[in-house]
Parts: sequence; structure tokens; C-alpha cells
Amino acid sequence: MVDRMKSNFAPLFKSVSADKPSLPDAVWFHSEDISDADKPMLPPLLAESFRYWTTEAKELALFNSGRFVLFDIDLQAVAATEHEHIGIKHDEAMEAAVKEALQAGAPGTYASACAKAAAAPLLRRSDGVVFAALAYASDDGGVEGSTGLESYALHYRSWFYRKFEELYVKDLLLQQQRTEKEAARRDSLFQTAKRLYHQIDVSSVLSELLMSLEHLYPDSEVQLYLSQDHLNGDPRVKPLIFKNAEHDIVAKAFLSGKSVKEHDRDGSLRLAVPMSGNQSAYGVLCLSIGPGQWDEADLPAFLLLAETSGTAFENAKLYEQSNLLINELRLINELTKRLNQSLRLKEIFQFASSELLTVFEADYCCILQLNKEKNQFAVMSSNLPALESEHFSPEYGFSGMVYRTKEPMIISDYWNTRVVTSLLMDNTGSRSLIAAPIMVDGEVVGVILVTHKTPSFFSYDNYKLLQVMSTHIGLAITNASLHAEVRRMVITDNLTGLHARHYLDEQIQSRQRKDPFGSLILVDIDHFKKVNDTFGHQVGDQILKQVSEIISTAIRQGDIAARWGGEELAVYLPGIRAEQAYRIAERIRRHVENETNPVVTVSCGVSEWTFEDEKVSVETLFYRADMALYEAKHNGRNCIFVGQT
Repeated sequence: MVDRMKSNFAPLFKSVSADKPSLPDAVWFHSEDISDADKPMLPPLLAESFRYWTTEAKELALFNSGRFVLFDIDLQAVAATEHEHIGIKHDEAMEAAVKEALQAGAPGTYASACAKAAAAPLLRRSDGVVFAALAYASDDGGVEGSTGLESYALHYRSWFYRKFEELYVKDLLLQQQRTEKEAARRDSLFQTAKRLYHQIDVSSVLSELLMSLEHLYPDSEVQLYLSQDHLNGDPRVKPLIFKNAEHDIVAKAFLSGKSVKEHDRDGSLRLAVPMSGNQSAYGVLCLSIGPGQWDEADLPAFLLLAETSGTAFENAKLYEQSNLLINELRLINELTKRLNQSLRLKEIFQFASSELLTVFEADYCCILQLNKEKNQFAVMSSNLPALESEHFSPEYGFSGMVYRTKEPMIISDYWNTRVVTSLLMDNTGSRSLIAAPIMVDGEVVGVILVTHKTPSFFSYDNYKLLQVMSTHIGLAITNASLHAEVRRMVITDNLTGLHARHYLDEQIQSRQRKDPFGSLILVDIDHFKKVNDTFGHQVGDQILKQVSEIISTAIRQGDIAARWGGEELAVYLPGIRAEQAYRIAERIRRHVENETNPVVTVSCGVSEWTFEDEKVSVETLFYRADMALYEAKHNGRNCIFVGQT
């Protein structure tokens, strides 16, 4: 469009740079004219046209015999020719002639004894209104009459309008260039907005935004300050930190929601514009540009770009969060399913620890369980060997903080904010931490600690996800604990606390499949019926409990003690031969006689099996022990017999 105009107005553009320009005979802008509103801009245009006019007309006779002066309508001299014989007295005469010409709108003259002058008004071509006057003075006053000066004035006026039309066309071209530039910028903004809205993840939106700004403002420095925890590794994307909000234009823009400008002494500009979506302000777009490179007309476009990028960022963030939520739901569903597949506490703790390390890409994980009887936290699972079997007070470290507050927590940098001492953090060199309580019926029964060596590694989304996962882990632990308690109740005799007989049978069968030998002790309280008859059944029950406790303390942890029935108790000793079983039975017999109150005694029968025996069943083992017990009772009681194989 601009090139077409330049082609059409080629003679005009040529005349601008020529000493003696020429205009085409007729062009479309001849009807344009100056107006009263153009008065402030007239003096330089009058002076420039006068210079061009004198260059062309300087050979004419009057230029050699007198002096021309151009006046505006305020009687101010705008331009003049030089003549050494024409002095102040002639200036006074010209002013008088100009005043007459301006008032009458027609040529005016003035003559005195020492000076003569004439003036011709310059009329606008559209309405004939006077806008200036051309005056002439000489010693002899020879201007060839008013008509002669009028012809000079008309000649000058043609130059004036020529320069006016040039200026008018230049202004049109400048407007056209600005319009085309604005159209190109709008198109660039449209394409940028289109590309931004096509991005569905935050990193792509930020990359596209920064790339577009580099293209739109190649000589500037662009920085993006984000309030979100998404920095995507680009050095131009920085965290939004409020250190000195009063003097920081970035903080001002974010807090006020309006653009803020700052000019340096060298004339460079720093512009900060909030990047906002429909729901919130997410950051600030900051542009630093050198002196003279910023066009204020670009501000609306820059504001629009910031608004567009804010909306695109918000949409991408919402899409990202929806995907994250879907993935979290899938993860929680899978975690719950996997946790519920096992009812063993140890397996649940180990699986949960492994999953937490994977989900959060963490370096270390530690799960602690509260032992209410001992009032301390025990490490149930950790990938740090030094913490295995460790116990901590409910007041210690981050687990203590979570226990007291019953709230999850997030630590961005342990080294810089050491609120408590942590063995886990110190021994691993970790700096980031997220922690959550394991709650059951409103009480803290455990704590989950997840750490990483990098500061600010965990996001707020990680913090929230751990909170949800800890709830499901707590449910799995509760289920496993309840199952363990039910099983304990099923396999345990309520009165004595020893195992039930069916559990003893199951364990003997199991051990016979993998052990080379084992022994069984049957223990019978002597004259137990007499105890009940003499002291009552409550005392009888206490005697049963006392004997059961003596048996429990006299055997190893892997040995199995059970109530066989009534006042008869049984102990299976895996990996023990009859000789050693006899010594254990003797220890039980002696302790019972010395420690019960009222004093009772016991009789014991011992049997054994070895891998050399052919198909020694549990029933056979019990039969042999029962026969040995029978022998002990018929040999005076309070003694031990070993059954024959």
C-alpha cells in the first residue's frame, strides 16, 4: 500500500529533496487546506516555504532593490530576506502596512518621509481567510503597485501550499505505516495467541510466550516472574519474591494488577505487566528495553499479550491439574488395591515405603508407628539401614511435630530453616521434606517422612497427595492390625494368654515339614480339682495364669506354648531333642513349685520325633507325651517322664 502511494506521488517525493521542486498539475489533495487548529504548527511551515520560495524567486528585480518579510497573523516576523540598505525604519513601515493588510484582507501600503512599504495578505484557498502576510520595503518603494506585490504573494502562497501538501502526504504515509505496523503486530499477536492457546501444558505455554516476545521485541530483555512453583529450567523464568514491594515494580504490578513503568537515567525503560487469568494473577511479565526503542503505541499490544498468556497459562495449569488429579486417583486406587492384598503389617509398611519413594521420586522414606504402651515411635520401614529398629520419643524431630499438630508439613530447605533436629535429614543430607500423620479414629498412630537432597524439591501438590495417601495407608494398617488381633484372639486362649490347641497342631505340622526333629511337653497341674474345690474357681483360674506365665518365661521365643485342655498345658520345642526337653520341663516343674500361690505342682510328659521316624503324626506325638504324663501321675506326680519311641 505504501509502495503504491509512493509510486503515484513520485513527482512529489522527488520535489521534496530538490532545490526547485515541482508539483503535478492536479492531484487529489489539492482540496486540503490549513485550519485554525493548525496555527501552532504554522510558523515552521511558513519559514520553510519562504526559504524554498526565495531560492526560486531571488533573481527577480524586487529582491535586489528591497527586502521581503513574512508575517503571521499575530504581526510576528517569521522569515525575511537580507538587504544591507533596509533598516529599522523600514521594519516599522512594513509592520504598519502588514497591519492594514491583515485587518482589511487586502493589500496595504505605508509611506513616510524616510520609508515606504507594502504588504499583501496570504489567503487560505478554501475559504479566503487570512493566515499570513508578505511585506516588502525599499528606499524608492517600487513594488510595481499593489498588484505587483500580490503576484509575489501568490507565488509564495503556491510554495506554501506545496510544502503543506508534502507535509500532509508525509503525515498520511506515516499514519499508513503506523496502521500497517499495527496490523502486522495485531496479526503477530493473533498468531501468538493462537499458538499459546494450542499449548496444553505449562512448560509449552511459557516457552511459546518467551519465544514470541523475543520475536516481537528482539532488542529487549524479557523476564517472567511466576508465583507458581513451575520454573521449567529457563533462566528467564524466575520465582516471584516480595523483598521490597514498595520499590520493586514487579511486586507493585503483581499486587496492584496494573502495569508499572520505570525509566532509568540513560533513558531505558523497564515495564512490568501482571500475567493474569480469569481466576488469579500468576506472575509478572517484565520487559527491559533500551533508550528510544520503545513505542508507547506498543503498550496496548503488550498488555494484550500478557493477558493472553495469563489465560493460556491458566488453561494449561487447569488441564495439567486435571490430568494430575486423574493420575492421583488412579494411583490411589492402585495403591489401595495393592495394600488390601496383604494383611501382614510388615509387608504393608515395606510396600508403602517402596511406593512412596517411586511416586514422589524421593531419595529417602521412613514410616514410623506409635507404640502406645511404650509411648515411642518405632521405625517400621525405611530405605536408610541406619534407621532400622530405631525408636524415637513422640517429642523428637519432625515426627514429634506431626504428632503434636496432627497436621502434614512441608519443608523447602532444612539447612536454612532448621526448626528441629532430625536424624533422618542429617544422616542423609536431605534438604526437602514432606510429612504426614497416619490417623486412626482421630488419633496419630504413625508418621510418614519423605525426603530429597535437593532444596524445594517437593511441590504443594506432592504435599496434598501425601496427605491422601497417608489416609489409605492408615486404613490398610488398621485392617491388618484388626486382622492380626482377630487371628490372635482365634489362636489364643483368653484365660491363659497361651495359644489355642488347634494353632499348636498347625505349627507342629508345619515344623515337621522343614525341621529334622522336635519335642513336645505336656504339663498337667496336680490335684487341680482339689484346688478349685478348696479355693474356688477364681483362684483356680489364677493358678492357671501363674503356671502359663512360668511356662512362657521358661521357653524360647520360637517355642510354642498352648492350652491343651482344662488344666493341661502343652509346649512344642522345634529343633530340640528329648534330653534337652526334659531339662526345660524340669525348669518349669521347679519354678511352678517355688513360685505359685497357693503352691501347686505339675507333672510332665515328654515325647520327641526325628526325621528317621516314619510318618510321626501330631496325634502320635501327643499320644506318646500323654502316655509319659500318665506314667508321671502314677509315680507320685510332681515329676517328669519321657515317652518311648
